[in-house]
Amino acid sequence: MARSFRSQLYRSARLMGDLSAASKGPAAYGKRVLRKKAYRSSSSVTRSILRIFGL
Repeated sequence: MARSFRSQLYRSARLMGDLSAASKGPAAYGKRVLRKKAYRSSSSVTRSILRIFGL
């Protein structure tokens, strides 16, 4: 299935951010990985709270 143009742009932006962090060293890349993990978990918590209220 073909990806939408917007999806491709967001994906390339994520990859460029990963490459940029990797070029700054392992500490910068590690911080990025942890930050992305935190965003994923907070998003799932927010999603579950909204589901409780039926939104």
